[in-house]
Amino acid sequence: MSRMFEGLKVIDCGSFIAAPLAATLLGDFGADVIKVEPPGAGDPYRHVHKMPGMPQSEQAYNWLLDNRGKRGLALDLGKAEGQAVLHKLAAGADVFITNYPLAVRGKLGLDTERICALNERLIYASFTGYGETGGEVNKPGFDLTAYWARSGLMDMVRTDAGAPPARAVTGMGDHPSGNSLFAAILLALYQRERTGRGAQVGSSLLANGLWSNGVMAQAALCGATFTPRPPREKLLNALSAYYRCGDGRWLVLVIVNEARDWPAFAKCMGHAELVDDPRFATQADRFRRSAELIAIFDAAFATRDREDWRQRLDEAGVVFECVAEMADLPKDRQMLDAGVLVPFEDDATLTIDSPLYVAGIEKSKPRKPPALGEHSDAILREAGYDDSAIAQLREARIVA
Repeated sequence: MSRMFEGLKVIDCGSFIAAPLAATLLGDFGADVIKVEPPGAGDPYRHVHKMPGMPQSEQAYNWLLDNRGKRGLALDLGKAEGQAVLHKLAAGADVFITNYPLAVRGKLGLDTERICALNERLIYASFTGYGETGGEVNKPGFDLTAYWARSGLMDMVRTDAGAPPARAVTGMGDHPSGNSLFAAILLALYQRERTGRGAQVGSSLLANGLWSNGVMAQAALCGATFTPRPPREKLLNALSAYYRCGDGRWLVLVIVNEARDWPAFAKCMGHAELVDDPRFATQADRFRRSAELIAIFDAAFATRDREDWRQRLDEAGVVFECVAEMADLPKDRQMLDAGVLVPFEDDATLTIDSPLYVAGIEKSKPRKPPALGEHSDAILREAGYDDSAIAQLREARIVA
């Protein structure tokens, strides 16, 4: 069966992660995505892998993942001639995506009114840090700030109440936020099928961060009293804690059905006697004496390597998972078998597939992302520019 969005024309006029990622997802299902970048250094996200603290690699791994399958156009939107090119492309497109600051869009010819007036069927997808109304609409936002810190996640996931707030990793909020923008675009495409008209859709880091922290945020909205998170050794539930094995690797338990699983787990740990121990007879008893249980299990887990415990816990039917380190991921057999990790079309380098599928619909094979302006001439020819006009745009440094 053909790819779902084959023939859909998408303009990615964004930067960094969340908004361009929505375009990447459309491309995964067959859309033709044009990545518009400024001449020179291009999208600043190209260079994030070189920043201090990032994993060292000759490959721009972040760019490889989040801009795969696109075609590249380098265009100077600071000049009227560049804006005219973009407007011509938008007039024939289906989806236009941007996360440029609201105050900047008008200067670059990207504002909603101007773009939507070019094409009544166009979907204008807007992504912001803090939304499009209110006193902070022009405040710069990144996933670490608007998504992670402002939502309360940074505070809630610290290891314990006395630890510093936990810092997110790159893209941790942008990726789920990009999925939200993708979903909004799909809603608008569905509406267009019924009405024939496009729409403006959008999302923000602020909204997605609070949604991700929704359970705890709703508790706060209901006036709930929060219990400060204790240190690991004093967690309130020993059967939903994480433990270090003899080789220094970690695993985490999530035993919810204790009536069924507590005897099997205790036996697996070499402590079958705990099942009949009156100190731990009921779930309430185990909660009350959780620190004692954690100490017992700490000592037990330290006697074997994690792989040994993995096999034993699997055989016992205990719900758990190994805490993966980054070096574990490329060789994760289940991720390969389940299609979570897939190779690029043009070489054997693995990448991460988008986390959704439609049965019977073929997804695009991942293709390497474009070099800066790699497809500029081809895109301009498709838009109706002849060789002479393209040469003039290049000579004026409107196109690179």
